[in-house]
Amino acid sequence: MAQIKIYGIAEMLNPVKPKLSEVIHSCVVEALHFPTDKKAHRFFPMDRSDFYRPAGQGRTDAYTIIEISMFEGRSVETKKHLIHLLFKNISRDVGIAPADLEITITETPKHNWGFRGQTGDEIVLDYKVEL
Repeated sequence: MAQIKIYGIAEMLNPVKPKLSEVIHSCVVEALHFPTDKKAHRFFPMDRSDFYRPAGQGRTDAYTIIEISMFEGRSVETKKHLIHLLFKNISRDVGIAPADLEITITETPKHNWGFRGQTGDEIVLDYKVEL
């Protein structure tokens, strides 16, 4: 299970939402072995006045934050692979430079999730979490 939130300045984020969602999902499918139909993305296009971001170090108005909340259980190598894929593929396919991307992964025990009327540790998933 994973929920993904994407934040950015509205006029920069809105035009790339479909492509960015496609690229993020392809990275999750590859790195986490997700089924292709498991996609939960939420976009938060923000007014420039509501989106304070770090200055310098090559950052531009394309600065985008990607927050991934998922079940715990993936190895450090798997999570790093996902982050590296996101940097590479978003830069290549969407045109957002790695300097303009900030990616965080937050892991939660399965029993802290609830969906389809059950807790995450009660659900039988059609994919592996322990990678």
